[in-house]
Amino acid sequence: MCPTKVIVSYNFEELSINRNLAIGIGIQNFPEGLAVSLPLAGCGMSKWKSFWYGQLSGMVEPLAGVIGAAAVVVAEPLLPYALAFAAGAMVFVVINEVVPEANTSGNGQLASWTAIAGFIIMMSLDVGLG
Repeated sequence: MCPTKVIVSYNFEELSINRNLAIGIGIQNFPEGLAVSLPLAGCGMSKWKSFWYGQLSGMVEPLAGVIGAAAVVVAEPLLPYALAFAAGAMVFVVINEVVPEANTSGNGQLASWTAIAGFIIMMSLDVGLG
């Protein structure tokens, strides 16, 4: 299950946070739909058919949101730890993939320092904004 759906379910009681998360997730879903539709169109499928397959790939998200809401009710005490683990896993995967790839093109040091700077900025924003 996608962590973004669980986060929306977890913040179910705070409407303003959910609205902002829904907008952010909606913006994120545009490239996800394109990632499905464009290769299909490139393989010769009609534009409308590839568009609908892209739309169909996003239809599971409301169902995942309902499943996430049910999971929150059951596992609420463990949820902060699970979300922290998911965030750490995502950071690890990005660093594990990006830095070695950057090393092959000679930009490994730049990639490493940029990742560190991004982490410091996000932690500062997290502490500063609460």
